[in-house]
Amino acid sequence: MRQRYHEQLDDLSEMLVKMAEATTAAIQRANWALLHGDRESVELVHDTAVAISAQFRRIENVAFLLLARQQPVASDLRLIVVGQHAAADLDRMGQLASHIAKIAQRHHPDCLVQIEGCAPIREMATVAEQIAAKATEAIRVRDAVLAAELERDDDRMDALHRRLWATLLSGWQDGTESAIDAALLGRFYERYADHAVNAARQMVFLVTGRA
Repeated sequence: MRQRYHEQLDDLSEMLVKMAEATTAAIQRANWALLHGDRESVELVHDTAVAISAQFRRIENVAFLLLARQQPVASDLRLIVVGQHAAADLDRMGQLASHIAKIAQRHHPDCLVQIEGCAPIREMATVAEQIAAKATEAIRVRDAVLAAELERDDDRMDALHRRLWATLLSGWQDGTESAIDAALLGRFYERYADHAVNAARQMVFLVTGRA
């Protein structure tokens, strides 16, 4: 019985890592669709987001069963709680990547981010991939120090978001529709980074026991 319990805990950890890897793949594909006008990547992002949500539901089911049947304590309980919270953030990241891809699809065959004012968005895309990769590694190896570094990366994203808004409010020359989509993209990337930080922050709690 206890062997099965520990196998389920290991399964929970493995599912969380795979989910994090999928969110990294989703943002990479969404960025490719956005930066290169690649319509095929949009469908890949959508499929990945659906798979991420399915994984989230599996993690929730395993967590609830463990809590109901095993009454875990100490580090085991922290792992289950962390798994649920981090999985919720990762699921939201997948959805945000899908939103980014949909904007790329809406402008196809044109490429919105080739507009001069979209320079901050191109940088935000790069930072989002870096944050996703770092969050995934922090989850994989349970590295609290690496997870804490994401706060600084998130500050970079916030600065780019402010830069984008300054452009939208003072120097945008390419019409209302593109301005709305640029504003949405900025918001999606900013929220993607926030959820990545939140997911990685759970590793700090898992390792140290401190929120």
